Amino acid sequence: MTNTSGMMRPRETARAGVMTSSSGMAKVSDLLQCAVEGERRALGRLLTMIEKGGEPADEICELVQGRATGEAAVIGVTGAPGTGKSTLLGNLIPEMAGSPERTEPERRPAVLAVDPSSPLTGGAILGDRIRMDAAAAGRAFIRSMATRGHAGGLALAVPSALRLFEACGYGPLVVETVGVGQVEVDVTRTADTTVVVVAPGMGDAVQANKSGLLEVADVLVVNKADRPGADDARRDLEHMLDLGHLTGLTQNWRPEIIMTEATTATGVEQVHRAIQTHRDHLAKTNQLETRRQSRIRKEVQDRVTQQLQTAASQYLSTKPAALLEALEGKKTPAATAAKISKNLLSNQPPS
Repeated sequence: MTNTSGMMRPRETARAGVMTSSSGMAKVSDLLQCAVEGERRALGRLLTMIEKGGEPADEICELVQGRATGEAAVIGVTGAPGTGKSTLLGNLIPEMAGSPERTEPERRPAVLAVDPSSPLTGGAILGDRIRMDAAAAGRAFIRSMATRGHAGGLALAVPSALRLFEACGYGPLVVETVGVGQVEVDVTRTADTTVVVVAPGMGDAVQANKSGLLEVADVLVVNKADRPGADDARRDLEHMLDLGHLTGLTQNWRPEIIMTEATTATGVEQVHRAIQTHRDHLAKTNQLETRRQSRIRKEVQDRVTQQLQTAASQYLSTKPAALLEALEGKKTPAATAAKISKNLLSNQPPS
């Protein structure tokens, strides 16, 4: 925008300078300031830096450390492909944002939709964002993120992205996982409350139990409840939860089972209430801080593992003598790995 003299206003001049510096790169600190002030484009650029990793991502983590208090609610949504997670979320976002008609304070939800990457190109379809954007009508910041091959279906960048969202005033924060088999349980490592979505047919309830999802579910949703078999799916879940009570699995919390029709938003308000009820339970039982500390511990472990894997890959690419001995059958792979690991961990070049 320009004024009558054709000159940019002072605020716009500063912001334009942030977006395009003389070197062609914007300072991370300036981008963060713009994002905190509500500039969505700046926030998007910061998220891209986090996803790519490296020094810019580390700098962002340092800058948001003092701004992100860890108080924003983190909600994980997971389930098998085709259960309607994205459609459900699209209708859940307005509930999370609050409604002036209900005299509720307005909130700013943010969603990370994590999609699987191609093992060949590293690219991802990122289609969840399209479905949620249409339903949410711009009431949230929705970002698609590729897994980049990270085992477990969740990108290592997710925890940093969540802290960035909180530093910019967003909350509650939602992570929707990819739904690629048993690794869906990784969502619990980033969430305070985990919502597991199943649908009637194809034994979804049984598969949820086999993959371990029922062990981590805090809220259970049977979506597409208008379809045949929905009542059977609910009954199966109830039976499995009963068994969990016998083994002590649901001793402290029994997940509520909610029937929904995401396409018509039926039952969505109940899902929102169930999420809030579980969060209240965590706060009253002092489990909220325990879960958050566990989340940080897991993130540190994941990053240490990543750095060790990178160091090991770089060293093995040089075809060291220790590796050649294993390839020639002179040493076992186990003995070779133990020797290399010991030297790498002691910061000594393996012989």
